[in-house]
Amino acid sequence: MDMNDSVKRASEMATELRHELHLHPELPWCEVETTKKVAAKLAELGVPVIKMGFKGTQCGLIAEIKGAKPGPVLMVRADIDALPVTEQKDLPYCSQTDGVMHACGHDAHTAVLTGVAQVLKEHQDEICGSVRLLFQPAEEAGPGSGAPAVVADGALEGVDAIIGEHVQSMQEAGTIGWKKGPFMASADTWDIVIHGKGGHGSRPHSSVNPMLCAAALVQALTAIVPQETNALYPTVVGIGAIKAGEARNVIPETCTMCGTVRCSNMDERAAMPGRFERIVKGTAAAWNCTADLNYQMVYPVTVNDDDLTQWVLDVTKAEGLGDRLVEREFAMGSEDFSYYGEKVPAAYINLGMGTGAPHHSAGFRVDDAVIELGVKLMSALALDYGKSHPKA
Repeated sequence: MDMNDSVKRASEMATELRHELHLHPELPWCEVETTKKVAAKLAELGVPVIKMGFKGTQCGLIAEIKGAKPGPVLMVRADIDALPVTEQKDLPYCSQTDGVMHACGHDAHTAVLTGVAQVLKEHQDEICGSVRLLFQPAEEAGPGSGAPAVVADGALEGVDAIIGEHVQSMQEAGTIGWKKGPFMASADTWDIVIHGKGGHGSRPHSSVNPMLCAAALVQALTAIVPQETNALYPTVVGIGAIKAGEARNVIPETCTMCGTVRCSNMDERAAMPGRFERIVKGTAAAWNCTADLNYQMVYPVTVNDDDLTQWVLDVTKAEGLGDRLVEREFAMGSEDFSYYGEKVPAAYINLGMGTGAPHHSAGFRVDDAVIELGVKLMSALALDYGKSHPKA
């Protein structure tokens, strides 16, 4: 069966599926109907589901296609969740769920992987080893994201490598973004509660204003990057919110602060909680306050394995797509795909769409042309892995 014909048919099916998923988006850990739709399509294709649901839910699944010859196990991952965003209504298949939208392209990822399933099923006799298709829930869930649950459920047992892709609206249409080594930043969160002594605004000497401590912490925390981190490794200490008080003539008892930290280097990331603890406690004491710090490690740095990424480049060129390859810069955004790279060799790429509107915005759009590119490339990689990585 001709590979190009398989890709074309699978892409047509996948595009229809994407529109259906876009109509009915589901938030992280709520993707029950999305999972059922994917499972039903896989059943039509004759692709067996080997695991249904993660973290005790019915969200997400793994399917497996075994080849005719022995070999390694490659996992291909797509995320399936949507975001709490109200869509700009200018498409015939806009979200019908109030306040929920596929504003990051996960509907495209799900559709592409389903298309890959169809191609692989038609060319099953060419597979050496097996290919596991992971439809992962809750990528956008932050501290409760899906990848750690997938790992905890043992889904990587027996897996030799994992690959994934993400569409990019700000990348030139039809291009394939790649990078060896660190690819995307870690993403951690912090919350601070500063305790002072409330009182009347006319008698500040009888009170302890926690907002003054917060103002000092703004300067102290944002000074971490230029003063304590290695300038060779991009790092962001972000302050997202400061909240205190409700009246102009009242000194509040407490002030809360929260923000995020992004790192490109795991050693810098590991040092951050200690830096925060020292600065927060010391600054609070200097302002006659006390402070509680909750620093939470969320997503590790996403790191592409050098050898696996080189293999992706080699296959891409062999498929006649070499002119589309674009080496991309390190990104300060984050991905829970990073958890997989801590366990097995991993490679993550971007598929450019050039649609302009940023991800997570109401006007974000997927160019359906990216579906065929994704199906073609990910199918080629899945078919090649076992042949180019024979197991002893």
